[in-house]
Amino acid sequence: MKKIEAIIQPSRFESVKEALREIGIEGITVSEVRGHGRQKGHTETYRGREYSVDLLPKVKLELALPEAQTAQVINAILQAAKTGKIGDGKIFVSTLDDAIRIRNGERGRRRALTDMTARSRSARDVTDEASHHFPCSSKFLCSLRADCGE
Repeated sequence: MKKIEAIIQPSRFESVKEALREIGIEGITVSEVRGHGRQKGHTETYRGREYSVDLLPKVKLELALPEAQTAQVINAILQAAKTGKIGDGKIFVSTLDDAIRIRNGERGRRRALTDMTARSRSARDVTDEASHHFPCSSKFLCSLRADCGE
């Protein structure tokens, strides 16, 4: 699993979001952040006085995804976020050891992350799981107990 963090210009956010949607990426975390790199801010005039703005507004995108999709996601972000000017942003890629879904404790890529390449669960799959009786009150607890018959 990989984690991609992209810092982009706010004006490019909608195009990046659409590019990610087009390649099937559904899960994304977005934060409004401030910072600077080589551009080191700029000077603005407000009510006749000059102010130095050294922390510029940016948008931070965070995605956790299967390693096989990393190159495709990076290319989509690069193409959609690039203006060719200083301050376009950066993309950071790191390895994720694990992912845990808080709702039910599922771990790992197959369970905790939405696998964008797999088909979504059908209504029948959800109905079958909902009608299944778990003696330990949940599927997760059943998987932890050795004495459970499920």
